[in-house]
Amino acid sequence: MAVTLSIVATETSVLTFISIPAVSYQGNLTFIQIALGYVIGRVVVALVMIPAYYKGAMETAYHFLGHRFGQNMRNVASITFMGTRLLADGVRLFATAIPLALIIKGSGFFSSLSDSQFYLISIVLIGCITVFYTSFGGIKSVIWVDMIQWTIYIGGAILACVIILTKLPNGLNDVIELTVKSGKTDWLYLGADLTLREFIKQPYTFITAVFGGAVFSLASHGTDQLIVQRVLTCGNLRSGQKAIAWSGFIVLFQFLLFLVVGLLLFTYYKGQDCQQLGVLRPDAIFPKFIVEVMPTGISGLIVAALFAAAMSTLAGSLSSLSSSTVLDIYVPVFGKDKSQAQLLTISRIVTFIWAVMLMGTAIVFINLKGTVVETALGIASYTYGGLLGIFLLGLFYKRASQKDAIIGFIVALITMTILIRSINLAWPLYTLTGSLTTIAIGIISSIIFKSKDATAGTEK
Repeated sequence: MAVTLSIVATETSVLTFISIPAVSYQGNLTFIQIALGYVIGRVVVALVMIPAYYKGAMETAYHFLGHRFGQNMRNVASITFMGTRLLADGVRLFATAIPLALIIKGSGFFSSLSDSQFYLISIVLIGCITVFYTSFGGIKSVIWVDMIQWTIYIGGAILACVIILTKLPNGLNDVIELTVKSGKTDWLYLGADLTLREFIKQPYTFITAVFGGAVFSLASHGTDQLIVQRVLTCGNLRSGQKAIAWSGFIVLFQFLLFLVVGLLLFTYYKGQDCQQLGVLRPDAIFPKFIVEVMPTGISGLIVAALFAAAMSTLAGSLSSLSSSTVLDIYVPVFGKDKSQAQLLTISRIVTFIWAVMLMGTAIVFINLKGTVVETALGIASYTYGGLLGIFLLGLFYKRASQKDAIIGFIVALITMTILIRSINLAWPLYTLTGSLTTIAIGIISSIIFKSKDATAGTEK
């Protein structure tokens, strides 16, 4: 159970806590279909992929790329992942700045500033603190600390539900009456009334959400080193399989809990929009409730947990981005003769540069349309598609070479970019589209180039 909770704690962040309630506040419960897909995907990972890891017959994607296809493929993937990591963590930094902006605004200082300017101050403040302790030692996070923070998240959400129910005149009856009448409790949407073009744009139809969520889990929990390492700490295969499978059910419960929080907030605030509530975006509604309504000590504990978890994640990201830049790019090209002291200085400079870029990215997201959690999942899905595709191509198609993998990966990124921009493809389909495109183009490339090589050999 400890490993199961550590997996859930690892993937739970400030995005889940503040943004999932915003999804149901604005819409309904159809997001839960994504979590159903997560359950299915993790069961497949438990039955198919985890046994191979325990036997030593399979490596995680990051190791596999270098061994199977060579360093060039790994470098191409690394640069892509660094770019998407910058975008995804920029979203996380912005999300963390939301409650801090509300606190600063509520203090009465700088009362003449706009909401966007409060967000800007919060982003820079959190970014500067994070880069400082990342450069000078950092914070060591352990499984138990993650679990404590996760417990605070869940406890805070449950407490918020209790507080809202006690403040409503008729308690749960008020929630049922308003949310059912407004269609907020709808959780299943088949999309049978949509044309194909509209269907692939809609993220929360049953097939798109469940299938997309399942494929996303195959990539995120079947190939990611961070997750697989935790599973392998279990004493035996059966325990590892249980850990990964049960994590899906706990995440399902977690998403449902935060979606219910959104329905309760909708009832408490009588369905007021962001402008009426005095917030810039829907992601700020739950933080507004925490800061203004929940008991001071409890709200302080929740906000502190949000900051600690978020800055720990951001510090780890800055550290990995800096290490990857220095070790994978700088040292092989420019720094072969540099001493350890010189490399340490360069590493700190690079960390600062990444931090500035991260803050700049977060600032761009201030005027983001939609919720931050959907944006973050879309960014992750964009990368996971190519990663999963390369992983499966190398694992099951032995004829594929490094050239084939690189071509497949690049074409997949281009294809997804075109589809996203031209037809507004639903984000749960990113991973599926990217992985299938990578595999298909990789196979076609191997056939074409092998034929050319064979023809060249004959002519000789």
